[in-house]
Amino acid sequence: MSAFDEIYTPTEDHQALREAVRELCEAKIAPHAAEADELGEFPKASFEALRAADFHAPHVPEPYGGAGGDALAVAIVIEEIARVCASSALIPAVNKLASVPWLLAGSEELKSRYFPGMATGEAMASYCLSEPEAGSDAASMKTRAVRDGDDWVLNGTKRWITNAGVSEVYTVFAVTDPDKRSRGISAFVVEKSDQGVSFGAPEKKLGIKGSPTREVYLDHVRIPGDRLIGAEGTGFGTAMKTLDHTRVTIAAQAIGIAQGALDYALGYVKQRQQFGKAIAEFQGLQFMLADMGMKLEAARQLTYVAAAKSERGDADLTYFGAAAKCFASDVAMEITTDAVQLLGGYGYTKDYPVERMMRDAKITQIYEGTNQVQRIVMARQLLAGLPQV
Repeated sequence: MSAFDEIYTPTEDHQALREAVRELCEAKIAPHAAEADELGEFPKASFEALRAADFHAPHVPEPYGGAGGDALAVAIVIEEIARVCASSALIPAVNKLASVPWLLAGSEELKSRYFPGMATGEAMASYCLSEPEAGSDAASMKTRAVRDGDDWVLNGTKRWITNAGVSEVYTVFAVTDPDKRSRGISAFVVEKSDQGVSFGAPEKKLGIKGSPTREVYLDHVRIPGDRLIGAEGTGFGTAMKTLDHTRVTIAAQAIGIAQGALDYALGYVKQRQQFGKAIAEFQGLQFMLADMGMKLEAARQLTYVAAAKSERGDADLTYFGAAAKCFASDVAMEITTDAVQLLGGYGYTKDYPVERMMRDAKITQIYEGTNQVQRIVMARQLLAGLPQV
């Protein structure tokens, strides 16, 4: 077996992990999913269940008290949580998103300061890149960080920040040299308790309602110089490298949502009777189910390949991360829509979970780079000469 196969193919440990996460999710996460969606509140009980089982941030390296899960293990955890509750899946996903910059560029002192709290669940983290006028064009951000002696003073607004207000730590990208555009952006760690940090009202969203999304306001926030992540001016590069890795987690979330919808639809069509027999016996619906299963498995395999490339840091990760996120999220939107169709009028009601899954699936086509942006990323990689298999 090649080294690639050893990393790409789920091992017995990965399978045991999947079984453990699924058992936990069925017992302690699924019962809260509809309520979190209905109330639009962070699922505290689900978080505590994940925290107790060490699934809230499985990527944290062992030297800092974490489980040290590889990229495929993290993808499996997120996939299984998303199968029952997409909002709860954002707990491990966003913890990873916010802290990959620490792994890529942070000092040992910074990692030793912030990873232990994440490992215990005492301090979740959020990623602050987007702004009101800087979404897909992140290099146009306006948030400023100005050096003042040994400190930095930050001013600006960050928008669409997942788990803002719940997280204790924020990885913030800000302009330190406005004349250099993307090369004048740096990355910092900001703490919720820092004076001048505040939050907007929760956004009223279509889906993932159990995961709060707020603006983060930075009003003359003074932080010590040792909270700079990497060298000054390297923040944008760190942000883009981070997304190469974490788009895999969004792909995993998407396939989890899709799997949950397919599972429910399969059970339904076997039980639902029309014209004197189960609707599962109608060929037209069997074709729908076949396409759903086929596309889901294709998305899963592409996601696992991307996870393996993330673990190794392969040169073509940018392409595969974008491809996995784009394909899996498009498939999730299609499968959840078809699941609603298979349930007919019942699928359109909140009495059944597939309408929530359909709403939740939509965001996976938008955040961490819209799927239009993913296609631009892939095309550029191909035109630049992607390494051949």
